[in-house]
This record gives sequence, C-alpha cells and structure tokens, in this order.
Amino acid sequence: MSKRYLVLLSRASETCGVEEFARQLARRLADRGGTWVLGDGIAGFLERLRQFDGVLLNFPVVAWKKELVRPVLIPLAARFKRKEVVVVLHEWQALDWKRRVVLAPVLALATRIIFSAPEIADEFGRSPLSRVATADRRLIPIPPNLLPPPELHASPVSALLHEQRRLGRVVLGQFGSIYPKKQSTAVLQVAERLIARGNDVFVVFIGSFIKGMDNVEAEFARLAEAAGLTDRVLVTGYVKNDAELFAMFEPVDVFCYVFSEGLTSRRASVLAAALFGKPVVVNAPVRADALRHHGLYQKLIDARAVRLVPTDANPETVADAVASATATPPERIDLQTEIDGMWRTITNTI
Repeated sequence: MSKRYLVLLSRASETCGVEEFARQLARRLADRGGTWVLGDGIAGFLERLRQFDGVLLNFPVVAWKKELVRPVLIPLAARFKRKEVVVVLHEWQALDWKRRVVLAPVLALATRIIFSAPEIADEFGRSPLSRVATADRRLIPIPPNLLPPPELHASPVSALLHEQRRLGRVVLGQFGSIYPKKQSTAVLQVAERLIARGNDVFVVFIGSFIKGMDNVEAEFARLAEAAGLTDRVLVTGYVKNDAELFAMFEPVDVFCYVFSEGLTSRRASVLAAALFGKPVVVNAPVRADALRHHGLYQKLIDARAVRLVPTDANPETVADAVASATATPPERIDLQTEIDGMWRTITNTI
C-alpha cells in the first residue's frame, strides 16, 4: 500500500519557488497527500497526522523566515508519534549560517532527506551535520515553476522589443534577477562582440536588480556605457503578470547566460526561456552528472533548445553560439508529457 504524507505549507499569498513546489507537490500526490498550514496549532496538527504515514517539509520557505520554533516542533511531534519525517532541501550552503542553525535540528530528526540537485547533496555531505543525519538521502528533479500561459498580453515593453526586431536588430535576452553571481554583465560582452562583427543587436534583461548587493545597478550601468551599449540595453524591472512577462519573451531571438558556476538543474530562469520555445545559450555545468537526474533538461539539450558552451567559454565563443542559435530554431517538445513524467519521478521517489 502506498504511503500517505502530510505536506506543510505556509499562509503566504505571494509564494517563493520552494513554497510553490510544495503546493504543487501536494496536488500531485493527490489521495496520497494532504496539507497542513504551519501555525494552525500543534494539537490540530497531531489530530490530522493520525491519517498519514509521515510529514513532508520543504526548506527554505521564505514565509518561514521568522519561524524559529514551529518548524522544529512539527518533526519532533511527528517522530514522537512514530511517523516519517521527509525533508526536501532546496538550498544549503547558500543559506545564511543562522538559517542553517535553525534547520539543523529538523534535518537531524529527518528519516529521509531529498535534495533538489547533486550540488546541494554535496554541500550537505561536507557539513558536520551530515554525520548525524539519516543516510536515507535521495535526489529529485525540480520542475519549472513558471510556464507560458494560454494567452499573452502585450505591454509597452513587448511593443518596444517587437519594434527593435522590425528595425532589423537581433534581440538578445536574459530573464531573471540581476546579481553578481549570475554574471549578467557577461551578456553585455557578448553583445559587444556581436556588434563588432557587424550584427545590429539590442539587449533586454527581463527582470530587476537585487537590492542592496554591492552597487549592482551602478556597476551594470558603468559597464554598459563603457561598451557603448547604453542606447541598446533595456532592463524591464520586475514583471508580476505572467501573460505580460511571456509576451516579452516572444520578440527575443536568443537568451544567453554565463553563470559563475556553470548551468545547474535549479536554474528556473533558463527553463522558463527554453520552455517558451526560444534557444538558450548557456555555459555547461562543472559536474558531468549535474543534469543526469533531470530528464527535462536533457530533453531540452537534445532538442537544441538549451545550447551548451564550455563552462569557461570566453565572450567570443558564446557570441559564436548565439549567432548559430539565431539561424537554427530548436525542436518542439511535448511539454506536458515531460512535466507529468517529472512529477511521477518525484512522487515515486518520495
């Protein structure tokens, strides 16, 4: 008989990626799962838990940042009732050390730990906590948390981008927040190389700067000006509406990323662009097995929707790949079939 799990959720109306994964997971578990909102009371939780074989927690959830006690009480109470405690860990080393301290007792109580990527499993494996935590550790692929809606809504930004294409320009894009580790300014270097070869290029960054991080915006503007790209670069800012967001993807010819650590399976921005049907040029993972567990990424690479360049590729090499991508569109894949397959893998692993 299949085991049943109670999935912990937050009350958040604006969800982070981890919270959204938890909510989708509860839906995908169907009659094998149920939900409990953290903060509804420990007595009610224990009563509800009687119907399940275990509790399932995802970390880190942004809405739980101020919660110090209850995320520990829940697994403690579950273990007292001889129930399983399954933790899905989406981040580890990237977390502030204080958050790792708060999570330490939860992970020590876990009967199974599931990681979102092999890199996260390695980070946890190198920590002292790993020595006292369960040896039942597994790996799952994380599905895209952002998919193109049935209808797109035009906006002044999407109209501007379509106008750039009508002018004969190649629209080079990047989607997601702008921060140092993402190396967004590397795309400016790629655009500079393409223009030097005689290509007319316009660059759009669909997203916003991370606030309070090392003067990111000022440094970005300085580099754009130094490259002579000031009138060829647009940063849209955060786009809340999905229909407007993906309408901005439509006129982009190629998306481009050059990550400091190479591509990892957890890069949702790359997935979103590729799933829209646009070619994405990105530097390859450092680890040879980084994408092995993620069937959707492998499918996108096979379909030439995701085009890998060497991890340490220079701007000239990336520019070559971008130029090639504009000439050869990717193959279409059966998106729903692939995503359904991912969720079957996830629920079977859990």
